[in-house]
Amino acid sequence: MTDFISIVGIEHVTEEFGAFVVAPASTEETAAVLRLCSARKWTVSARGGDTKQDWGNPVAPQVFVDTRRLSGIREHVWQDMTATVGAGTLWADMERELAQHGQRVALDPLFPAQATVGGVIAVNDSGALRMRYGSLRDLVIGMTLVLADGTIARSGGKVVKNVAGYDLPKLLTGSFGTLGIITEVTFRLHPVQAHAETWTVQSDHADSLLHIHRRLLDGAMSIESLQMRRNGRDSAWDVRFAALPEILRENEERLQGMYRVPAPFAAGDDVWRQRERLFAVSGATLLKVTARPSRLVGVLGGFGGLALQGIAAECVADATGIVTVALSEPPEVTASIIEDLRVWLRSRDGGMVVVLRTGNASGELDRWGGSPPAIAVMRAIKQEFDPDRLLNPGKFVGGI
Repeated sequence: MTDFISIVGIEHVTEEFGAFVVAPASTEETAAVLRLCSARKWTVSARGGDTKQDWGNPVAPQVFVDTRRLSGIREHVWQDMTATVGAGTLWADMERELAQHGQRVALDPLFPAQATVGGVIAVNDSGALRMRYGSLRDLVIGMTLVLADGTIARSGGKVVKNVAGYDLPKLLTGSFGTLGIITEVTFRLHPVQAHAETWTVQSDHADSLLHIHRRLLDGAMSIESLQMRRNGRDSAWDVRFAALPEILRENEERLQGMYRVPAPFAAGDDVWRQRERLFAVSGATLLKVTARPSRLVGVLGGFGGLALQGIAAECVADATGIVTVALSEPPEVTASIIEDLRVWLRSRDGGMVVVLRTGNASGELDRWGGSPPAIAVMRAIKQEFDPDRLLNPGKFVGGI
């Protein structure tokens, strides 16, 4: 502990459950911490708001690097619509600051009031906005990170157009903290939409939602977000229009003309937090399912069919084919259901990972559902970045 105190000060070093917790305030302090850990061969895990610390395989590191002092907007070039932000910044705080200039990072991750920028990037979280604005890999244009041996690496730039150098931002996004600790991120920004409306169409027939899906996507309307919700046999489709007021009126009229039965109705913005609500379902196991957008309705219909078997499943899906599912069954029952669902999804070019696992049987199930075809490349990259396997060892797919 004395060595850590010399780097960050006594008030920023604690012990929890046999592990050191160190809170650096800069990239340089983070590098010094990792150099010490590398010399001692101590395993390390970064943590921010702890909203997604349980995602992936469980890890028991010897050192936690708390990123919350790595916070604040370091540079906001509003003319170029870019911003550089500390990785420990709360997502909601970043959005609140950017909104003062009418700008935002056009992403809707889970738990924005508690989640940090670095944590959101580490697990590659996103919501329904990705249909219009893309995923994190499209929005992150630069990054500063510290490698396992304490080396500071920078990649990308502070302008939207940048083709030079190795694309570390895309590599680190979704790597679950196994390749480096992110300390700063540069985002491309989008304007805050001044005028927007949300509409919902409900139905108890999945086939009617397929019709809704196709007509909305083919309707050339000003759609910002699309999501489908499924609870047992009941389904709903939410659409958010963002445009000038006169265009919003036109979109509303067209929507009402498309669907007289069931009739669309105006909804509040809380419908876009329904994915978050699934994480509050008591005793549920949370799954992340991926499917081709063209097969999305069929996949949701399959999950809806679980109700016929007496299995409680709730789903929220965005139009790009990412589905969050909450299974409210005992762990021993859920394990069997998950394996059956994986086989079913693979036959439809889909996949599934277990995000959160309840009960005492958490170690009995492969959260990742086997290794992907590119696992050899992924292991080679891990070896290149972290040869001693100090950063979140075993957290990621294939035991990376």
